[in-house]
Amino acid sequence: MARAKPSPLRRAVVTVIAVALVVLALPYLIAPLYRIVDPVSMPMLWRRLTGARVERIFVPLDRIAPALPLSVIVAEDGQFCHNRGIDFAAMREAWEKADEGGELRGASTLTQQTAKNLFLWNGRSVVRKVLEFPLAVWLYLVLPKRRLMEIYLNIAEWGPNGEFGAEAGARFAFGRSAHDLNPAEAAELAAILPNPVERSARTPSSLVYRLAALYQRRADAHPGWGFCVRAPKA
Repeated sequence: MARAKPSPLRRAVVTVIAVALVVLALPYLIAPLYRIVDPVSMPMLWRRLTGARVERIFVPLDRIAPALPLSVIVAEDGQFCHNRGIDFAAMREAWEKADEGGELRGASTLTQQTAKNLFLWNGRSVVRKVLEFPLAVWLYLVLPKRRLMEIYLNIAEWGPNGEFGAEAGARFAFGRSAHDLNPAEAAELAAILPNPVERSARTPSSLVYRLAALYQRRADAHPGWGFCVRAPKA
C-alpha cells in the first residue's frame, strides 16, 4: 500500500517551524564568534537597509577613556562586573516600583541591552524579553566581561542621526575622540543612553546635566566598579 504524501499544509507548517528554529538558533551560533569579530547591531543593519545614515568606527576598549565605561556602569548596570547577564534583584525592585504606581522601566543589564541590540528589536514586548533573557545569559557564558563592554560601547546609539558607538558619539557631541573624553563628558554621554534622539550631550538639557553630575559622583565614589573592564595586567 502506497504511503500517503504529506499535505501541502503540513509541509508548509514543517517548513515554517524549521525556519523558525534556525532563526532562533543563529544568535547562539554567532555569539561566540564575537570574541574576535566586531559586530554590528540590528538598528545599524536596519538603517543601512533603509538607506539611512550610519556612522560607526569600532575602537578597542583601551582606546576609550576609562571614565566612559565607568559612567555607563553606574548609569545603566551597577552590578555589571558581578551579575551573570541578568540582575534579578534590579528586576524585582523595578516591579515593586511599578506596583507602587511608578512606570515599569530599567532593570535591563548591559548584557541584556547588548543582546537586544545585536539580535532583537527595540520597543517593549513580552516576546522580546523572553528571547532576551537566555541570550543575555549565553553572552555572559561565551564572552568575557571586558569584551561585552567593548561591544556595548561600540554598538550603542549615541546620536540623533545614526551615530553609533563611543567614537562617533564623542565626535558628534564634543568634536573629539572617545580616547580624550574627560569624566564630565563621559557622564553626559552616559546620561543620554536611554534616548539619544530626545536627549543630547551636544546641547545638554538641565536633565542631562543633573544626571551627568549624579553619574560622575557615583563613578568617583566607586572606582572599583570598573575593575572588570580594565585591561589585564601583563
